[in-house]
Amino acid sequence: MPSPPGDEYRARLTSRQASCRALARRDRLISRARLTAFLAGAALIALWWRGTAAAWWLALPAILLVALMRRHERVIRAHAAAQRSILFYERGLARIEDRWTGTGEQGERFRDEQHLYAHDLDLFGRGSLFELLSIARTRTGEERLAEWLKQPAPLDEVRARQDAVAELTPALDLREAVALAGADVRAGVDSDALATWAEGAPLLGTWVRGAAAGLTVGAISAAAYGTIAGDYSSLIAVLLLEAVFSIPQRRRVQQALHAAEAPARDLDVLAHVLDRLEREDFRSARLAALRRQLDTAGVPASVAIRRLHRLIELHDWQHNQFFAPVAAALLWGTHLAWATERWRRLHGSQVPTWLRTVGDFEALSSLSAYRYEHPGDVWPEIVQGHAGFDGMAVGHPLLPAARGVPNDIRLWGDTRLLVVSGSNMSGKSTLLRTVGINAVLALAGAPVRAATLRMTPLAVGATLRIQDSLQEGRSRFFAEITRIRELADRARGPVPLLFLLDELFHGTNSHDRLVGASGVLRSLLDRGAIGLITTHDLALTAIADDLAPRAANVHFEDQFEGDEIRFDYRMKPGSVMRSNAIALMRAVGLDIDQA
Repeated sequence: MPSPPGDEYRARLTSRQASCRALARRDRLISRARLTAFLAGAALIALWWRGTAAAWWLALPAILLVALMRRHERVIRAHAAAQRSILFYERGLARIEDRWTGTGEQGERFRDEQHLYAHDLDLFGRGSLFELLSIARTRTGEERLAEWLKQPAPLDEVRARQDAVAELTPALDLREAVALAGADVRAGVDSDALATWAEGAPLLGTWVRGAAAGLTVGAISAAAYGTIAGDYSSLIAVLLLEAVFSIPQRRRVQQALHAAEAPARDLDVLAHVLDRLEREDFRSARLAALRRQLDTAGVPASVAIRRLHRLIELHDWQHNQFFAPVAAALLWGTHLAWATERWRRLHGSQVPTWLRTVGDFEALSSLSAYRYEHPGDVWPEIVQGHAGFDGMAVGHPLLPAARGVPNDIRLWGDTRLLVVSGSNMSGKSTLLRTVGINAVLALAGAPVRAATLRMTPLAVGATLRIQDSLQEGRSRFFAEITRIRELADRARGPVPLLFLLDELFHGTNSHDRLVGASGVLRSLLDRGAIGLITTHDLALTAIADDLAPRAANVHFEDQFEGDEIRFDYRMKPGSVMRSNAIALMRAVGLDIDQA
């Protein structure tokens, strides 16, 4: 039986910390050994200068110093990897122990207050669902995960993701290896610029390669002839021809080489992740398809990327003052520019695919980490049919397990609408967020916080965080009715709507509120939508009677113990019969006199 995830993480964390300490000690020892070898070399140079030591003695500390430098580089890399492993497991433990808020990537750039539910359901920002889920190291992986949270997937795609996540769930070694391989990816890779370069128009004509090859062969032949015959006039003539050829091409050659430098570095960072994925033999259809996308004409993506990186390294040789004259005579830069352009023609169209593949894998890996770290969460059963959401012991995944109170929520069969009443702070809005965020998880291909959940594919929409806007001159009421109009339009679509309406129309008078709410809800239900609304206005609970049997009243209660109010956060049938607003006002010290 596998160890609980917390125990496994702690054991691995202890092991990585021990390795980190050992590598730190080795780092210090090698540093001292390098210093000793350097000082020994300096002493031998002094002795040689005085004639008391043979010159070959100098080779001994030089060889030792080179060996120590290479060994030191490996130790430094291993030490950095151990530190990243420690961070990987510390963050994992923080997620398991419900102290993860503020420890991960928060996805702030994906915030969109105009989205139909992302802001309402806390998908992005500090303490968000994205921060809980994401272990992605590339911007593409983060973008892919954010897209999955913001766009519910169709049924076939959800099932394919579930299979992939199930396969990846026990693959802890793979998740750690990818996290280590991609340590510098987020800072190094500009996905948009990389894709633009890879698919850009060619910079050199096809005739350039042939002309450059002929001139280079001529220069080598003329140099050989001059060395043998002592006549360098032919070499001088060829060099002049090369100058005539190179000057008009210089700008395009430099452009081709310089344009490839940053993408080559970005891709080289990405190659470490790709290389790790290429060594995996996946079983699920989705993962196997992703793995196949990493080959281009039989060449693995990581191999192709390293070829490009090698070309850029060869280009750097031109900056060596001793090699520069030889490079000029051989048209070194022109040949490398052509080779770089050829690489773009062969592999450039695949670069966006490689980026998407890594992004998809990281999104799936994030969901698999969540499933591994929360073994009590279950797979939702997603079925075709009329809109429905039927869950037992449904809880909110962003709340600590010790504080969360699960509830049974049934929107199935005849019941299409729950009208949720209750006092302030009793849990009404949290219930709506609980339903919404679990629907988002389910339709992203992730497990859900519930004992069981059966649901159909749904489009989600909410009004939990509708705000007024001074800049746009909008009141909260106008913003709310605008959002509800968007939801009504979405309800006409092919996928049924799950609506979550908090304090519906509370910005208007009771009469208009009752008439408006009754009309809107009837229209949504007629279009096949399901949902929940909350209200403080007990008059609004009459809507459930008007819309019966499609609607039902439920409520949350509170109890006063002395001067303290207590909530049990348990949803109960029927409508609430009293309000705690006056008691709360008095509890915070307001002087409330009743006439």
